[in-house]
Formats: sequence, C-alpha cells, structure tokens
Amino acid sequence: MNARSRWLLISVGLGVLLNPLNSSMIAVAIARLQHVYSLDFTQVSWIIFTFYIASSIAQPVMGKASDLFGRKKIFLTGLAVVSVASLLAPFSPSFGWLIVFRILQAIGTSMMVAVGMAIVRVHVTEKQATALSVLSMFLSGAAAIGPFIGGVLLHWWDWQAIFFVNIPFVVASFLFAWRNIPDDAPPKSTTQGMSLREWGELIDVQGLLFFTVGLVGLLIGLLSATSSGHVSFGIVIVGLLGLVALGFFVRHELKATSPFIPVRSFAKYPAMTWVNVEFILVNLLYYSLFFGFPSYLQMVRHNSEVDTGMLMLSLGFCSLVVSPLTGRWIDKAGPRPALLVSAILMTIGSVWIVTLEESSPVISVCLVLAAFGISNGLNNVGMQAALFKSSPKEMIGVASGLFMTSRYLGTVLSSLLLGIVMGDRLSAEGFRLLGMILAIVALTLVFTSWRRREPEQVEQS
Repeated sequence: MNARSRWLLISVGLGVLLNPLNSSMIAVAIARLQHVYSLDFTQVSWIIFTFYIASSIAQPVMGKASDLFGRKKIFLTGLAVVSVASLLAPFSPSFGWLIVFRILQAIGTSMMVAVGMAIVRVHVTEKQATALSVLSMFLSGAAAIGPFIGGVLLHWWDWQAIFFVNIPFVVASFLFAWRNIPDDAPPKSTTQGMSLREWGELIDVQGLLFFTVGLVGLLIGLLSATSSGHVSFGIVIVGLLGLVALGFFVRHELKATSPFIPVRSFAKYPAMTWVNVEFILVNLLYYSLFFGFPSYLQMVRHNSEVDTGMLMLSLGFCSLVVSPLTGRWIDKAGPRPALLVSAILMTIGSVWIVTLEESSPVISVCLVLAAFGISNGLNNVGMQAALFKSSPKEMIGVASGLFMTSRYLGTVLSSLLLGIVMGDRLSAEGFRLLGMILAIVALTLVFTSWRRREPEQVEQS
C-alpha cells in the first residue's frame, strides 16, 4: 500500500471512528442517564433507538447523495454536523432535547461512515481487504478506548463530557480530509434544474416517511407494552399502524423510480441480500452485549464506571488486534473462514453468559468480552469484503448505505431485545435469558457461514 493510500485511510478513519466512539461512551453512560433523568431501562434505551433509527434512515440517503454530489463534500459536511451536535448536546434542558441532538449526531456520522467505505472502495484499488482492516482498526480502536474514556469522563466530570470529547477528532479529521481525500465530481446532468417535486422523488421522501413511521410505531408499541407490563388498545393500534406503514413502505419501494432502499436489488443480487441479512444478525448479537454488559457490570456486579470502562477495554482491544490479521487472511482465503470462526466464537460467548453469576471471577467476564471482541474484528473485515464481492461497482455508494442500514437495524433490534428482556431494570436472571437467546442466533450464523459459497466479484451491469 503506497503513502497516498495510507494518508487517505487515516483521513477517513479519523471521521468514521466518531460513530463507535460515541456508541461505546453512551453504553457506559446509560446507567448514569437513567439515574439523572429518573427513567427505567426501557425509557433510557431511546437514546440508543433514536440514534440508530436516524442512522438507518440517513445511511442510504447519504450513500445516494455521495454518488450524486461527491463523496468528499458529504464527508466534510458530516464532520460539521457532528461538531454542532456535540457542542449543543451538553446544554440540553431535558432528555427530549438530548434525544434531538443525538439524532443530529447520528445524521452527521451517517454522512461519514457509508461515504468513508465508498471512498476506500473507489480510491484504494489494491489489497482492499487489507485497506478495510486498517479502517476497521479505527473502528475497533474507538470501540476499545470509548468505554474507558467514557468511564473516566463520567467519574471526573459528568455525562456532558462524552459529547465535548468529539471536537478534537472532528478538527483533526476535517484538516486531514480536506488535504487527502480526492475531489470526485458528481454527474453533471443529474441534478441541475430539478424542481422541488423531482428532488422529493429523487430522495424518495414518501419512502422515508413510511419507513420512519413504520419503524417508530412498531417500536413504540412493543416497548410501551414491555414498560407498562400490559397491552392496552392504544398500544395495539400504534403497533399495528407501524406494521401497516412498513407494508406500504415495501410496496412503495418496489414501484419507486429512485427508491430510498432499493428493494428490487435484493432480488437482483441475492448474494448481497444475504450479506445484509447476516450483518443484521451479527449486530443483533454484538450490540446486545455491547449495550447490555456495561449496565450488567454496574447494576448487577456493582462495578464503578471506571472499572466498567477498564473491563470493556478487552472487547475493543481484541477487535483491534484481530482486524489487521483478518485482512491478510481474507486477502488469501476469502471471507468465509473468518466468518465461520466468528460465528463459533459468538456461540461460545453467548453460552458463557448463561453461566455467569454475580460472584463469577473477573476472568470469566473478560473471556466473554474477548470472544465477542475477536468475532467483531473478524466480522468488521469479513462482512465488508463479502459485500464488496457481491455488489456491483456502479452502485457501491447505495450498497454501502444499505450495508450500514443493516448494521443499525441490527442495533435497533438489539436494543429492543434488551428492553423486552430487561424491562425496567437489568437483572442477573434477565441477563442469563439474554445469553440463551443470543446463543440461538449465533448457532444460526454458524450454519449459514458453513453453507456459504464465495461469490465472484460482481462487475458493472
């Protein structure tokens, strides 16, 4: 890999790490926010839900926007949006306003993550799996230090600090990106002279509304039933409206000329579709542990925030160490072996959760985190390599956005699972039940990884 590619990866990496950094710090801060705002576990989970719902909506839009307007412009704009959200969030007058700024933060990070993958795909033409492993090191490194940074900031200051800490990374990424990311002019005839209606059709506003109303309605229905302990007529109506909206969303996307999520591509490229389904399940597993484990450590095992951050380091550290080795492995053997090993490790880790007791030694906790950390390092590179093999090059921006939407849908499902299993307060019994559910999902991935066939690289149609 030449010097130009290395500087490009550093420039992109400093931006994309903002997503896992904020996710990991929030994971440690959930218990504090629950106490500060007097919320139950299900209610405080909305700080996770809203971030990832907004991200799942913004990712395909930003992937499409990058193909139209230029990836560098979208990347730099995303950095500006994140800086505004990070400066305003600490001054939120209520939990509702904090949610608003988290949504803004989600939109900003969405501009960078999917676009960053596309930049690497287009401008790094040799040893792409190795390049992805370098990008994964930024993601894994942020996930590794995020819980520790969050724990230290919460101990010595308060939750506001987890937003201010973004600013140095934003400034550094902006300076590097401005200098090192090449300008790529968008198609000239696509957007000039378009009316407001044509813009709406291009962005697919109707599809966005159906998707948002459907997902939020379904989540409100499920979480309200879980939080209240009973199912009322109003809750049922909200949930059903969400399902109906999602049905209209699928119907609309099949007919739209410029769909928000290209549902028809799922049938045209089945290998790409299966990669996204597996990625949803992978993230359901990983983020159920990622968001559930810090609260388990603080509420059940009564660890301090700093100790929780130190223990969570093993999760990200293992991902960080494994990612570069995985890149070289996949360059030689393809993604299938790495994904199979990852699924087996997640199965072992999930079963291990079921055996944990409040008095279990710290080494048992670290082994669970290490199993999921190594699997995450394998998946970060393996799933992206599988996506690149199964996606046509001319729609890589949209494919990358779809891929990240799958990540966020998996994360939303993980938060929903935690809310249903844990209810108003996380308990040892609920955490063991979570382990049983995760073990079943992980075994499913073992089977699908074993049956996987390596697709040939999809060329332009």
